[in-house]
Amino acid sequence: MPTNGQHAAGAGALLAILRDGRARTRGELARLTGLSRSTVSQRLDGLIGSRWVVESESGISSGGRPAAVFAFNGAARVVLAADVGATRARLAVLDLGLNVLAEQVASLPVELGPERVLGGVADGFRELLAAAGRDAGQVCGVGVGLPGPVEHRTGRPVNPPIMPGWDGFAVPEWLRSRLGAPVLVDNDVNVMALGEHWAARPAVDHLIYIKIGTGIGCGIISGGGLHRGARGAAGDVGHIRVPASEAPCRCGNSGCLEAVAGGASMAAALRAAGIEARGSKDVVALMRAGDLRATRLVRQAGREVGAVMAAIVNFFNPSVIVIGGDVAEAGEQVLAGVRETIYSRSLPLATQHLAIRAGALGDRAGVVGAAVMVVEHVLAPASIDRAAGA
Repeated sequence: MPTNGQHAAGAGALLAILRDGRARTRGELARLTGLSRSTVSQRLDGLIGSRWVVESESGISSGGRPAAVFAFNGAARVVLAADVGATRARLAVLDLGLNVLAEQVASLPVELGPERVLGGVADGFRELLAAAGRDAGQVCGVGVGLPGPVEHRTGRPVNPPIMPGWDGFAVPEWLRSRLGAPVLVDNDVNVMALGEHWAARPAVDHLIYIKIGTGIGCGIISGGGLHRGARGAAGDVGHIRVPASEAPCRCGNSGCLEAVAGGASMAAALRAAGIEARGSKDVVALMRAGDLRATRLVRQAGREVGAVMAAIVNFFNPSVIVIGGDVAEAGEQVLAGVRETIYSRSLPLATQHLAIRAGALGDRAGVVGAAVMVVEHVLAPASIDRAAGA
C-alpha cells in the first residue's frame, strides 16, 4: 500500500500542479514533486496518452535543443451541466477550463416530474454537444443542480417541496443510462455557491451564497470547500421562521423566510394589488420600470433576508456574502436592504471586513458550479491515479 508521500506524487499530483495554467518542464515537475526525472517522464506519458496533458517546446534554450514543456489540456474532455430551476433549466457544455462552449435555456418546469424534465435535459445536452462540435465519447461527467433538498451520497431528492414526483427518484442512474457518463447531483444553491467561489478564487475561504428567486436558499463555502452538513441539508435558510409572520409556505409550515421574501410571494402580493406578475423576474421588471409597490417589496425582501443572514453572520463569520438569483437582478435595491439589516444587527467584529455583493456569474452560476463539481471529482488526484494505475 503506498504511503501518503508516494500517493501525493502520483500522476494525479502532476496533473494538479499543471492545472494552474502554467506549462512546466520535466525538471520543474521533478523538483516540485521530489520524483526522479524518469518517474516524472513515465507518469507524464500516461497523462499524455489520456490527453489530460499536452507537450510542446518551450522555446527557451541554453544552447541546445529547447526543453519540452507540459501543460494541462483543458480541451481534453467536456462536461455537461444543468441548473434545473422551478420553471426553467439552463444547460451548458463546458471544457475542463470551465469555458462555456454552448448553452441554452429550456422551459422545463420542475413540476412536470422527473422523467419529462430529465428527458428534456438529456435531449438538450445532445443538441448542445452537436452545436459545440463534440460527441458523447468526450463527456467526462454530468453535473446537475436541483431546486430542492438532495442527499449528496446518492444524488436523490428528498421530500422536495416544489418537485412533485421527484422524492427518492434515481436521478444519477436515470441520466447515466441515457448519456453514458458519470452523473453528480446536488442542491442548486450548493452548485451556485461552487460557481461563485470558483469565480472568486483562490482568495475566499469563507463565503455564503444566497439565492433569492422563486424561493430562497443558501450555499456555504467553509475552509475553501462546500459545506453540505451530515446529509446534504445545510443552508436551507428559506424555511427559517420570520417572527410575526403567519404567511403560509409551500413546505407546509407558516412564516418561513421564503414565504415572506421569495419571488413567488412578492409576485402574489402584486397580483393581489391588481398588478400582473407571474414570478420573480416580473417583480424585478416592474421595479425597473418604476413601479413603487414592486420597489418597496424588493427592498423589504432584502431586509427580511438580511435579518436572517445577520444571525448567520454572527454564527459563521464569512468574509463574503454573494447575492444571486432572479431578485439579485434588482441590484442596489435588494443589496441595500440586505446590507442595512446585516450591518445593524451583526457583531462589529463579524462585519468589520465583510463584503456583500452581487454574484459575478449571474445566471451562469449554476452551470459553472455544476461543472466545477464534476471537474473536481474527475480530476481529483486519487481519481487520476486510479485511472492511470499509479
